[in-house]
Amino acid sequence: ALVNKLFIILSLFFSLSLTSQKVNWLSIEKAQELQKKVPKNIIMDIYTDWCGPCKLMDKNTFQNPDVAQYLNNNFYAVKFNAEGNKKVSFKGREFSNINYNESFKGGRNSTHDFARYLGISGYPTIVFFDKDANPIAPITGYLNPNQIEIYLKLFKDEKYKDIKSQEDFKKFMDGFTSEFKI
Repeated sequence: ALVNKLFIILSLFFSLSLTSQKVNWLSIEKAQELQKKVPKNIIMDIYTDWCGPCKLMDKNTFQNPDVAQYLNNNFYAVKFNAEGNKKVSFKGREFSNINYNESFKGGRNSTHDFARYLGISGYPTIVFFDKDANPIAPITGYLNPNQIEIYLKLFKDEKYKDIKSQEDFKKFMDGFTSEFKI
């Protein structure tokens, strides 16, 4: 009986630790709301349904336990379909995709006004926002766990403000040690 109880407790613990390794994706509206209570920077994964590298990044990067845990602990993580038809409220403005065509769903569609507002034209793109939801920087292209780790640690707080030149970035990189396991 004791062995069974121990097995059940360990099973529960193991399943809880597995589920806690998933990124807690939010809407941009929810992230802005949470920032007012507990200020944290936002990371937004901008993707499209047809984008192969976006799907790979979901699988290889965002499902990596170290990446997921770091995102959940230090950022509000937002996932946004740049060709989707969801309305977006951002800083008092409304954005939509008026040219969205339901018959193209899953394939290429028109670009959402919010993606245009952010100046996004390539996918995947990661956009970091500061604690007041102001966009800081877009990073376009596939990033593996060790590549995204650099940006996560740079944009987690105010470190990015110290980088004013290529030389500053080089100093940051020289002092950087990757801790995420692939």
